[in-house]
Amino acid sequence: MRRIRGRLSPAPRRGRKEKTKGRGRRIALVEIAHARSGDKGDTANVGLIALRPEDYPLLVRQVTAARVARHFKGMITGPVERYELPNLYALNFLLHGALDGGGTVSLKTDAQGKVFSTALLRMEVEVPR
Repeated sequence: MRRIRGRLSPAPRRGRKEKTKGRGRRIALVEIAHARSGDKGDTANVGLIALRPEDYPLLVRQVTAARVARHFKGMITGPVERYELPNLYALNFLLHGALDGGGTVSLKTDAQGKVFSTALLRMEVEVPR
């Protein structure tokens, strides 16, 4: 384990190369944000909150509705909407068609959409070196 911004995080595997693209380095969102998710009918609601206020602009630039839709390709059948909450340093996403009808009728294991927050935190963004 290693400590990242006061939290314990799994240590990277030995021999694993850091992914890079352009001038920055790529990291998982879990390193700069936390998330919560839930359901409303057939729509999953995912809140993504910056751990530090200075990371919020990076989230706004890179975590777009289109990128989130690509990240969940094959898991959702409808569009993705994004709402900005700058006073909370957060983004809120509505993933339509994510829950196979919703909690009371769905046969999905996660009919309330609780896993979507963890899945979103695995998405990678580029940060300056």
